[in-house]
Amino acid sequence: MNYQLDEIDKKILDFLVENTRMPFTEIAKQMDVSAGTIHVRVKKMEDAGIILGSSLNIDYGKLDYHFTAFIGILLTKSNRTQEVLKELATLPNVIEASVISGKYNIFCKVRAKNTDDAKRIIYQIDDIQDVMRTESMISMEEFLSDKNRLINAISV
Repeated sequence: MNYQLDEIDKKILDFLVENTRMPFTEIAKQMDVSAGTIHVRVKKMEDAGIILGSSLNIDYGKLDYHFTAFIGILLTKSNRTQEVLKELATLPNVIEASVISGKYNIFCKVRAKNTDDAKRIIYQIDDIQDVMRTESMISMEEFLSDKNRLINAISV
């Protein structure tokens, strides 16, 4: 479905990006339209695949997960990529995984409690069939992490 965003859709998205739990009635009130309009517009954007759901932002540091690492994964066979991705999806500490071009086949982001926990996770990744080797990069500080950031720059 090819759905073209208009100014009303963009404003709705702005409100939802700011607070995914904002009631449609509150959005409608601030936009001076009916709650039904908001509901219909959101439903159309969901049906078009623009809105994929809502999510929470969790501060993992407050849950004692202070260690973040990025892992480059080199495979023995690139045709095993999908199988390795499925295995990575079973590891809860792997919070992002991307198929990439360049030196590695897969690049992922891992959250751990400390270096010992990270080592355990990296060994689990190393044990996946057809993983030739991994290279780890430790995050010293996360400066920017906002998956909804781009929507603020997209003009309608």
